[in-house]
Amino acid sequence: MKISTKIISTMLLTTSILVADVLVTVNGTEITRKDVDSALMNATQGRFNQVPADKQIEFRRQVLEQLVAKELIYGDAVKTGVMKSKEFKAEYLKVLDKVKKELAIQVWQKKQLDKVKISSRKVKKYYEKNKEEFKQKESVHARHILVKTENEAKALLDELQSLKGKELATKFIDLAREKSVGPSGPQGGDLGYFAQGQMVPEFDNKVFNMKKGTISDAVKTQFGFHIIYLEDKKKEMTAAFSDVKVFIEDRLKMEKFKISMAETMKSLQSKATIK
Repeated sequence: MKISTKIISTMLLTTSILVADVLVTVNGTEITRKDVDSALMNATQGRFNQVPADKQIEFRRQVLEQLVAKELIYGDAVKTGVMKSKEFKAEYLKVLDKVKKELAIQVWQKKQLDKVKISSRKVKKYYEKNKEEFKQKESVHARHILVKTENEAKALLDELQSLKGKELATKFIDLAREKSVGPSGPQGGDLGYFAQGQMVPEFDNKVFNMKKGTISDAVKTQFGFHIIYLEDKKKEMTAAFSDVKVFIEDRLKMEKFKISMAETMKSLQSKATIK
């Protein structure tokens, strides 16, 4: 089987790329799902999961092809003696020296950071003095169906108003996927959790006055007409100390580390020869 055919076959079999560890072998070198996932995360700066589902398979195929191409080029470079050339050796030494320096700096910084200790008492004291910082506003989890006209909205309400409970939720999600012209349509109109003020006023005013498990009437905004379904509502609350303890500790540790680093740098500069 040609390598290009094997790649395409592998990518078309979605279950294979999601389950198999080894996706393809190039001259004895295995390219795994983990290799592809890592390359995708780097290429999208950690936001690959935000890429539309219909695009993810295509991106995976492209990345796998790129990884295969690299192995082919590397293999040919070895065969043709590139790694024995003066040019390669000179560049390799430059890269090696740079990596050595960067790695040494990283390890040094980690050792300095590990020396910084924050007592539990200080962490608790910060929490007690700054509770406002950990106050979480009232939020709701809602879905919506967005259509262009009021008549379309009324037709949807006719289909939904006689339903309740799980039956209402299921039907609403189905209709959102089928009828909504909003970007959340494919996800069943899911808007996730959001606090007051994050949506346009007309939408905001309606959804925060709804009861859990109910739908709204037609809500007109600049985008069209919305039918809203309220999945959940969370009251305003202050996050528990146990939930934010690690966050506070890390923050205090970094603040102390910056002060310590400034003092360390002054000491190092005083001992160094800088012209």
